[in-house]
Amino acid sequence: MKGGRLGLPMNIIVGIIGAVIGGYLFGLLGIAAGGLIGSLVTAVVGAVLLLYVVSLIKKST
Repeated sequence: MKGGRLGLPMNIIVGIIGAVIGGYLFGLLGIAAGGLIGSLVTAVVGAVLLLYVVSLIKKST
């Protein structure tokens, strides 16, 4: 995604929060992602959604 670089510490935080958000959303949708690949997909989807929401908030301010 386009945007400013956040740096390593912020990327780690975004990844962790994204994993939690992705797991929550996948659970709501009834999608079971098992194994390492499923966990990675869940975390990436959550992180991308988090970054998208943050970019929308930054544009509005």
